Amino acid sequence: MRCVIARYPFDLTRIGVLDSMKGVTPEPVTGASVTIGRRRYPVKQVGRVLTRQDPRDFSAGEVTRAMTRLGFTCHDAPGAAPAGVAGPDALRTASALLGGPGPVAV
Repeated sequence: MRCVIARYPFDLTRIGVLDSMKGVTPEPVTGASVTIGRRRYPVKQVGRVLTRQDPRDFSAGEVTRAMTRLGFTCHDAPGAAPAGVAGPDALRTASALLGGPGPVAV
């Protein structure tokens, strides 16, 4: 598959990515990540290994799009909950912290 990362074209294949990442120890995941084989790598690390470029030259989104098109599973930042997931409990807790009525037991 042909993709553009940091304004440079690359021909990537699923097998090629697996071979490139074989033996590479994953760095701690703090942002977006991709599962390759049985390991979970930060997308910036994968981009650095595949393109041999400085991670500041490309975005995580560029690598995420390429890995998704190749069939790898990509993940958002750990601990980042989608908007609205906290629900009314967080609102009640915040209200109580600001001096409003406390949390209501359900």
